[in-house]
Amino acid sequence: MKAVILAGGLGKRLRPLTDDLPKPLIEVAGKPIIEWQIEWFKKFNVYDFIILAGYKKEILIDWVTKNQNRLGINAVFSTESEPLGTGGAIKKIKNLITGDFFVVNGDVLTNIDMTKLIQEGQNIALVPLRSTYGVIKHNNGLITEFVEKPILYDYWMNSGVYKFNEEIFDYLPDKGDIERTAFPQLAREGKLKGVKFTDSYWISIDSFKDIEKASEEIKKYL
Repeated sequence: MKAVILAGGLGKRLRPLTDDLPKPLIEVAGKPIIEWQIEWFKKFNVYDFIILAGYKKEILIDWVTKNQNRLGINAVFSTESEPLGTGGAIKKIKNLITGDFFVVNGDVLTNIDMTKLIQEGQNIALVPLRSTYGVIKHNNGLITEFVEKPILYDYWMNSGVYKFNEEIFDYLPDKGDIERTAFPQLAREGKLKGVKFTDSYWISIDSFKDIEKASEEIKKYL
């Protein structure tokens, strides 16, 4: 199977780091995000990658090209001159895909077991919601406990990790995000599955605090 990495985002919340670098090349614990992702996929015998590049694409393509032999992978690239959104970017590579394939957002670091996603149809890896705030427990108006940024196991979120088959291309827009176009339609038709990962490590690198947190944690899990 091939892995598609959505690597075209602007990374606005990580400026000034992304003034000169595309977000997937931001380093976490001494390695670019994309290198962590490649090493994770290799654990599941995935060595063929399609990199969907947009912002600072020349820098990203140059880095992957120079490092793919060291990493032991084969990589091809799809570029966009204007933002196509996640759905449009994936639709553009239809001619490069046969059968099932994985997709991951270019800012996600995780150790999710991808073999559990290899099921029929279109599948989203779900992870428990991480609260960004402390939570207060109370009883009859009295506060009983303070819980600092808990994991809320009653609620599930889209991890940005997917397994698709070729039918997905029938639902993708020419321009627009898959989360706002294809996913709602697939859900209405009962064709979108969610696979829960209760205890997996997962973080999306959206801020400097995320970089710091991931740098402290990632070597324990990946």
